[in-house]
Amino acid sequence: MQISATAISLNVPDVPASAEFARTHFGFTEAMSADGFVSLAHPTAGVNVIFLATGLGTFKPKHIAGPAGQGLLIAFVVENLDAEHQRLVGEGITVVTEPETEPWGERYSQYADPNGIVWQLVQWMQ
Repeated sequence: MQISATAISLNVPDVPASAEFARTHFGFTEAMSADGFVSLAHPTAGVNVIFLATGLGTFKPKHIAGPAGQGLLIAFVVENLDAEHQRLVGEGITVVTEPETEPWGERYSQYADPNGIVWQLVQWMQ
């Protein structure tokens, strides 16, 4: 198997709110959109983030068409977590977890978008 692209697709009640959050705070740009749908790309992340309106008729399988969120993290590795954290705090976003370092060297912080999706930044400490 050769995979040519990667995307994560999330059902949210307010597609424009999550899309604007990703554009404003994480540098994503709109790749395509339609009613109840937006696909966002990032110049360095190598993944598209797609937001779908909860209850969208074209979502299959229907039995899992509820909102995303519980137990879900969108995680990105960055070079300077503390600088990114300060920038994001200065932009007024909701901090879920202040920066902390796990014993195995993962330093991370977490932020919530308007739909409650948790965005995590990670820096691997040497």
